[in-house]
Amino acid sequence: MAKRKSIEIPGFKHQNPIPVASRIGNILMSSVTSGVDPGTRNLPPELAKQITNLFSHIKATVEAAGGSPDDIIKITFWVKDPATGRAAINSEWEKMFPDPASRPARHTLAMAGDGPSQITCDFVAVFG
Repeated sequence: MAKRKSIEIPGFKHQNPIPVASRIGNILMSSVTSGVDPGTRNLPPELAKQITNLFSHIKATVEAAGGSPDDIIKITFWVKDPATGRAAINSEWEKMFPDPASRPARHTLAMAGDGPSQITCDFVAVFG
């Protein structure tokens, strides 16, 4: 049986004792990922900047685990306003996944709470 391996990336860390992602064999599952600035943990107020940071963390995480965005099979997003969030996500989504015939599944849900974060996500990747 394959051993579980914690994945960490520079510039992004959880406040709780959990890794950015965990890999067993060819499967990678992320913890929740936010749109904080890499390295500073500052959260920009603009949704677009949070989304740019979020996609940067997704890419860095999957690469730290030995893969690429091509290995991502599903991303679930939580946004304050799903209607606005879906449209805002699309720009970075199409940059990371330009081929419409080869994109991961995606689900966008409403985010509860009143904190400054406007978007979070988690994702699953399968390697090989």
